[in-house]
Amino acid sequence: MTGLSVHEDAPVHKDAQADPLGGLRAPDTGPRRITPDRLRAAAIAAQRSGALDRAFTAWRAYLRLQPEDAGAWSNLGALLRARGDHAAAVVCQRRANEARPGNPAILNNLGNALQDADMPDEALEIRRRVRGLAPDRPEPVAMLAVTLRSLNRAKEAAQIATTGAARFPDFADLRFQQALSLLTLGDYEKGFERYGARWETGEISRPEAPAPWWTGQDIAGQRLLVLPEQGFGDAMLMTRMLPKLKAQTGAKVLLAVKPPLLRLFRNLPGVDAVIPADGPFPEVDVAVTMMDLPRLAKLRSDAIPPTPDFHIPADCVGRAARVSRPFSARLKVGVMWAGSTSFKGDHKRSVASARFMPLAAIPGVQLFSLYKGPLLDRFRSSADSAVMLDTSGDDRDFADCAAMIRNLDLVISVDSAAAHLSACLGTETWNLLAYAPYWIYGEAGDTTPWHPAMRLVRQTAPGDWDGVFTRIAAMLRDRAADHAARSHGAQARGPAA
Repeated sequence: MTGLSVHEDAPVHKDAQADPLGGLRAPDTGPRRITPDRLRAAAIAAQRSGALDRAFTAWRAYLRLQPEDAGAWSNLGALLRARGDHAAAVVCQRRANEARPGNPAILNNLGNALQDADMPDEALEIRRRVRGLAPDRPEPVAMLAVTLRSLNRAKEAAQIATTGAARFPDFADLRFQQALSLLTLGDYEKGFERYGARWETGEISRPEAPAPWWTGQDIAGQRLLVLPEQGFGDAMLMTRMLPKLKAQTGAKVLLAVKPPLLRLFRNLPGVDAVIPADGPFPEVDVAVTMMDLPRLAKLRSDAIPPTPDFHIPADCVGRAARVSRPFSARLKVGVMWAGSTSFKGDHKRSVASARFMPLAAIPGVQLFSLYKGPLLDRFRSSADSAVMLDTSGDDRDFADCAAMIRNLDLVISVDSAAAHLSACLGTETWNLLAYAPYWIYGEAGDTTPWHPAMRLVRQTAPGDWDGVFTRIAAMLRDRAADHAARSHGAQARGPAA
């Protein structure tokens, strides 16, 4: 049953032999001719090697000649999904299923495409069909749990994954889905215990450590190296665990961080030294990754420590003040529309900058762009940048961004490192969430115990950003009117005697 992958859509046909010349050049003898078989082989070879544009061209040409090849349609759908063309991927997988109905691998790929295209209800039906067709395989059970989580049905997902993990104990994806479901439900003790499965799934690469991993044994007086993993926002979240770690272990704690966080994390409580994550590392006795700290500290959802103070250098403060000073009479609102494009689920959480344009038209409001990343040039060349001032495109690191946020009245952001940074700093933050967001936000409610300064604004249906921005616009109009009233009141009272 090829194609049943928890992580990606593998080519449905793996037995095609790729031509070493790419399948697009005829042999030295005989007439020069590109046959359907050679086009197909070339497409498969290119797709396997990651040359997606070349594979797309070959599949398109092949399917003009062989339009009923189910495997080709499914491979093309997998390719389009990898490129982020989710609606087209669904169409291709439907064509594949039409040509070969009931094939488990094709149905699995269709389920993946439907889920990415914000059609989880139909994806759920497909997942159940695949599980019925392949009752002795663990992959369909894991994918069923994934889709249940995408529908905010974490309790059902946890039950499915728990049962599956008991039946297939060597299949790490089931334990990983169990962990994410339990964390979403707030069962941090069991969730973090199973979260170690992330290293076995291939979803996340475990960093190399210069010393044995700490597993909770007594390390008083020893040198403990804390290594980063995953994103910048996760690192900000986990800084709150460091004072407890220091008190719990009595160790000398060395925190390794990626360069954009070095200045921000300087002088963190509970840390004896902050060092670059790209090394070289000093001699240490044991190591641990940041996301393992909650498990080792036996963190409970009702006892989450507060975020420690971050360090903002004086030169960052002056730089931010110069940018914001001309707009002191207005409600100053930072906006962020996109997270890291390298994150697998980024298309679910990120939006176009144009989504924020109606907010810029609200009287008394000035928007400041907090975006820094590969989409920056596109933003700067757009009309959006005329009314959403680029204040972070030239940031040196997160310390610069933090200083700017400290000068703002409000931050409105999709779920990103900027949203975490703003809330960690205590700035009022409206976090715009996809229908099934990161586990720290749970399944419902407009608050999270991880960030007291954060207000959650959730999609009410998968992919429904229109509803989110309609609510945000109304909220911001009220916030701007309140700001204007308070400003006028202060002017009417005049200076204090």
